[in-house]
Amino acid sequence: MLKERVSYIESPEAVESFMAENPNSVIFKAGTCHKTMQGFGVLQQKLKQYSNLKVGVIRVVEARAASNLVTEKTGVKHESPQVLLFKDGRVVFDVDNWNITPEALNQGFTQLPTAESAEPSQASSDLKPYKQILEQYLSGVIDDSQFEFAYTHMFREDATLRSGKEVEILNSIFGDVDQHVNMHLMMAGQTSDHNAVRQRALAAYEQLKNL
Repeated sequence: MLKERVSYIESPEAVESFMAENPNSVIFKAGTCHKTMQGFGVLQQKLKQYSNLKVGVIRVVEARAASNLVTEKTGVKHESPQVLLFKDGRVVFDVDNWNITPEALNQGFTQLPTAESAEPSQASSDLKPYKQILEQYLSGVIDDSQFEFAYTHMFREDATLRSGKEVEILNSIFGDVDQHVNMHLMMAGQTSDHNAVRQRALAAYEQLKNL
């Protein structure tokens, strides 16, 4: 399981220890918004092919000194979210922000030995807040505008390390949330098709229940 291969790095000493013990590994710098959630979801899908590869996660806000040491040791400018791939203790690939895509990781991971056999999917993360707001919307407790505002803001502020499948489902209601919010502002709060949103919300809710 991926969660058993993840170490949370919280200090410079932990950086030194992780890199010494895992010369072939990945370090993921986590930020504080949905870019982190989506970036880690993409990374997690790729890591299923590398069952022995360890992952060090640095939550940058809480572990700034650890993040700074990684920057110092690798020479890679800090960004978050950011993926750094190590081979024999040396960084051989890095990618950050919206550039963390399956295509980019496919290219970077070619520098590692042949992929290990795939592992089973990891258990789902805490989806209760999303289920609750979807239940409120689908039962009529909150209206279309309230749901749109609450859901998009919840998603944009979500830096939880989620699976690719979870991110795909959560992203299915409004698509590119940043673009949706900008369009929403340009249209003075008008959404073109509430019925379509409700249908996608129902589909997402059913999928989340089955995870």
